[in-house]
Amino acid sequence: MVSFITVLTSNTATASSASLGWTSIIWLVLLLVAFYFILIRPQRKKEKKEEVKKLAEEMKEAKLILLTDYRGINVSDVTKLRAELRNSKSEYRVIKNNITRRALAEAGIEGLDNLLEGPTAVVMNNEDYLETAKAIYNYSKDNDFYKIKGGVIDGKVMTAEEIITLAKLPSRETLLSMLAGALLGNISKVAVALNEVKKQKEAAGEKVTVAVAAEETTVSTEEAKEDELRRLTALE
Repeated sequence: MVSFITVLTSNTATASSASLGWTSIIWLVLLLVAFYFILIRPQRKKEKKEEVKKLAEEMKEAKLILLTDYRGINVSDVTKLRAELRNSKSEYRVIKNNITRRALAEAGIEGLDNLLEGPTAVVMNNEDYLETAKAIYNYSKDNDFYKIKGGVIDGKVMTAEEIITLAKLPSRETLLSMLAGALLGNISKVAVALNEVKKQKEAAGEKVTVAVAAEETTVSTEEAKEDELRRLTALE
């Protein structure tokens, strides 16, 4: 009888301990949930809001915004691309589509929401958009999985095809050289034309001088004849 009471008491104590253990766990979980919703979640929302605001300001200042699909490339490839883009003072960032979408809306840029599907990297430049577009295009040619989705150039929303067409243009240095060559060619033509006009004027001036000299000679001869005639008349 004593043994039975002992076993019963022992089982009851074990059950009570287990019950207290589960209760503690439940209370701990509830406390963690409350902590998340009261402290952590508001802080994260604030951080995301600040991130969106900062990104939107950067987008407003950017001359170029490119959205690219970076699936299929590894960390080493991305590191090389980042280094190449830094040479043209561009920035390459992987940003959540939701953040990018909200930043575009806050910056007043429309027409890119349909491109924010799947992994998206954002490339921005505040100075020379042509070199950056060429760098991304050349990289996409060497990496089949890397794609240009679309973007914004000088405030204008452009498709991937339009950006690729722009990227195929000669570089800025080449264009400047071509322009300088064209200007020098035109200047040379103008100089030759002016020289021809000068020669023609000089030739015309010489003819006038000769004609005047001949006229002066004729007048002098006639005056001499008249003087000689008057002298002979006086002698008679």
